[in-house]
Amino acid sequence: MRHRKGNRKLGRPTDQRLAMLRELVASLLTYGKIQTTEARAREARRFMERLVTIARQDHVAARRHARKLLAVSSPVNADLVWMLFEIAPAVSSRSGPGGGYTRITRIGPRRGDGAMLVQLELVEELLTELERLQKDRKK
Repeated sequence: MRHRKGNRKLGRPTDQRLAMLRELVASLLTYGKIQTTEARAREARRFMERLVTIARQDHVAARRHARKLLAVSSPVNADLVWMLFEIAPAVSSRSGPGGGYTRITRIGPRRGDGAMLVQLELVEELLTELERLQKDRKK
């Protein structure tokens, strides 16, 4: 029995699964919304919300923890950590321990295999902050 087992396996070995989740979260931070299957979106949501909760407390240990979770080795991913810590204060006014930073919306079944496709997106506060950051960086 799989009682109290924490995560979905997604039909992949651990290293591939973690790499896929990191890439999904990186795309979510870059574009603000992504389209994927429902199971992947639910796992990526858990990962993303954990990262935003860590980023709400802006100190060195939190930045190092986020870098570790995102497996930052390239300068591109270092920018992702920076963006994460820039947009996180937008939701600091939310009460509670954390969560509720993403939204999952069903799109419909995928052609070919019928897997349920969903759109995973950041909530408005984070999305507007992300758009502002991207606009400022283009200048």
